[in-house]
Amino acid sequence: MATEQQSKKTGKPGLSRVGQKPILLPKSVECTISGRQISVKGAKGSLSFEHHYSMRLSQVGETLVVNPADLPAYDKTNLAAMQGLTRALVQNMVTGVAQGFQKALKLIGTGYRAKISGDKLNLELGFSHPVALVVPAGLSLACPSQTDIIVSGIDKQAVHEFCAVIRRIRPPEPYKGKGIRYVDEVVIKKEVKKK
Repeated sequence: MATEQQSKKTGKPGLSRVGQKPILLPKSVECTISGRQISVKGAKGSLSFEHHYSMRLSQVGETLVVNPADLPAYDKTNLAAMQGLTRALVQNMVTGVAQGFQKALKLIGTGYRAKISGDKLNLELGFSHPVALVVPAGLSLACPSQTDIIVSGIDKQAVHEFCAVIRRIRPPEPYKGKGIRYVDEVVIKKEVKKK
């Protein structure tokens, strides 16, 4: 099994390279570990997360370290993957409360428009009716222009999930590229069908 093999770099059984990296805590971030519950508080807000029972989190000075717990051999499946996942989730929490996350979308198409009214995002995307989406709690939206949407928040998963919900309403079509796309997304266009 992969978890039982010795790691070439560390010599330790089945540890994740990502999971072994310590998480640096900025001075503005406070961290509290209580059993399996970890809470972080920063300038942007606070987040908490209950990690998997197979992991142990410890604070060493201004860093957080994720290590596998002492488990029976039959319970060590996917231990390296869980260590990497836990480390990534905690790192995202720390970054979120310190700096926040932001993702931008662009509307491409004639008459496509976005407008924010209260806690709703109204979209005109060429349908016979406008589409209204309720902005989830904890997220903030901005529309610098009628064709740009910027989603920001402290929870990376929530930001990306809401962006995916918006994009799914009118994904980019492959011939002209019309639709909703991420700002950094590359849409590969198909050649127009010939008769």
